[in-house]
Amino acid sequence: MSDVVVATSEVAIAQGSQSFAAAARLFDRETRDDAVMLYAWCRHCDDVIDGQTLGHAQEADFRNGQQERLELLKAQTKAVLNGQATVDPTFEALRRVVKRHQIPARHPLELLAGFEMDVANRHYATIDDTLDYCYHVAGVVGVMMAMIMGARESAVLDRASDLGLAFQLTNIARDIVEDARVGRVYVPDEILTRHGIVEIDVDNLAQRPALYAAALELLDLAEKYYASAYIGMSSLPPRSAWAIAAARRVYRAIGSKLRAGGPAAWNERVSTTRNEKIALLGLGFLDVGMTRFGAKAEPRTGLWQRP
Repeated sequence: MSDVVVATSEVAIAQGSQSFAAAARLFDRETRDDAVMLYAWCRHCDDVIDGQTLGHAQEADFRNGQQERLELLKAQTKAVLNGQATVDPTFEALRRVVKRHQIPARHPLELLAGFEMDVANRHYATIDDTLDYCYHVAGVVGVMMAMIMGARESAVLDRASDLGLAFQLTNIARDIVEDARVGRVYVPDEILTRHGIVEIDVDNLAQRPALYAAALELLDLAEKYYASAYIGMSSLPPRSAWAIAAARRVYRAIGSKLRAGGPAAWNERVSTTRNEKIALLGLGFLDVGMTRFGAKAEPRTGLWQRP
């Protein structure tokens, strides 16, 4: 399909997420179109709430009017979920994808519930609180993406959710300082307290080693969910599995760079280079073979369960 809706979605992914854009090239054409259309709607909602453009250039007064913007997103989303056509390419993209793949309406609404946690400035006391947030802003996206790829078994969707949790935990660890500067703290008290932190002070460099130790704990937790997602890839069509394997490799590499960089890694945004992404795409291809012929299907034990 080549039309303005898909074209608009392609722009969103190209400018909004280089990591996912690289992996998405591995999908077959139809799956890619649907994946980028879903991504475009998710990106748009995130931008509207955070006062950004394709994930960048956050407005200084982004908190003003957040609740009103959220209510508008809810109304627009519910309208297309009810089958109402729209001239807005972003919401038309969602309407098409949900209809074509029979995605339950509750899933897009769960994503908006995650953004509502940001609007309400939710406090995260426990690891389960943080994982609940991670599910609503990322795990459910994994579920919807897996449905686009043809997955329907609950056990497979659990693994897809796990990959979203791993991605978001990696993001939280990478962005602790950046998030704290705008008043957002996703690291639970349970972890901060363990490392002697009562309140994150981004200007206190003496606190950075303890904050880094907290970040490493999040990355260790993320590894359990990356491992679960690895097992789940064997249930996807080969090209889809390759795309997901590549995305998994790229996000894990961000965590690895944060580990290697120590507290100083936060002096600049941690990311992977173009050449690194290309190499990780190749390793993702090997992962596809391993998950089909060499990986032991470990039970999903002790992990947070999506609602």
